[in-house]
Amino acid sequence: MKQIFVNLKRFEIPKSLGGICQKDDPKEWIEWIIGECVSLGIGRYEAVEVCFLLQENLLITAREKLAGYAVNDTKSVKIGCQGVFRENVAKGGNFGAFTTNRPAAAVSNMGCQWAIIGHSEERRDKFGIMAHYDPAVLREEQARNSANAAVDRLINEEVLCALDAQMKALVCIGETAEEKGEGSFEEQKPGIEAVLKAQLLRSLAGVEAKQCQDAVVIGYEPIWAIGPGKTPPGAEYISFVSAYIKQVVKEHFGFEPAVVYGGGLKEENAGTISKIGSIDGGLVALTKFTGEIGFYPEDLKIIIDKYIE
Repeated sequence: MKQIFVNLKRFEIPKSLGGICQKDDPKEWIEWIIGECVSLGIGRYEAVEVCFLLQENLLITAREKLAGYAVNDTKSVKIGCQGVFRENVAKGGNFGAFTTNRPAAAVSNMGCQWAIIGHSEERRDKFGIMAHYDPAVLREEQARNSANAAVDRLINEEVLCALDAQMKALVCIGETAEEKGEGSFEEQKPGIEAVLKAQLLRSLAGVEAKQCQDAVVIGYEPIWAIGPGKTPPGAEYISFVSAYIKQVVKEHFGFEPAVVYGGGLKEENAGTISKIGSIDGGLVALTKFTGEIGFYPEDLKIIIDKYIE
């Protein structure tokens, strides 16, 4: 089963407020997206699961919209959330004192089957909070490494909460330009391996006890290559990294995870990435990067079809 994750970030904010959404009403927007995707046949794939990672305010609307269609027309569509809090509601424990936070029990109860955890934007936010507390993390290597390790441990707590709530977790890792280092690809490999291994070992600590062979997918984000004007990694780079991720998880946690490309699956690269044997899918965000930039269901259909051709 191939996995396509659609991260709609904060794309529901209308253009009038500085966003990219063509509609002013976010409820109308997500109903349009779900309706168009079902009409295009995105819910009828046999060998591909398509998971929409949604903002909390849209989860129930999306679930109710999907429920209005025949099961066979939505069988390959799943709903996920954009992260969970590092603590959860528990019988005999905290029953709901989570103001501003998103416990796994809450989103699971809304119909979420997946959570994206450790996305580079979430990691950057957590690191930024630490930098406000101690600006040394921005200047000193030892302090920066300690802060990154703390971020990994927070991510790990979120992963375990999601799994305990019977959700599946898309766990994101990736290296920055500084961590990748200079020199040839062969010279960079040891540093890349060290960074990714450390992130995996800390972020997944304890998952082997959850028997989660199919409940954890790793999203590889080459952070150094994400953004306007950046050059994405080639097939050799992605193949090396994804195979290494599978190797580390198998060795330390006892299962071989699916690995998806999180640097942006798009029409231009879907065919190339689909041919990499150690890659099992991808993460889609924007589908149009010029003109009327935004997310368009018809473009998502094109990307998926190019991937599975």
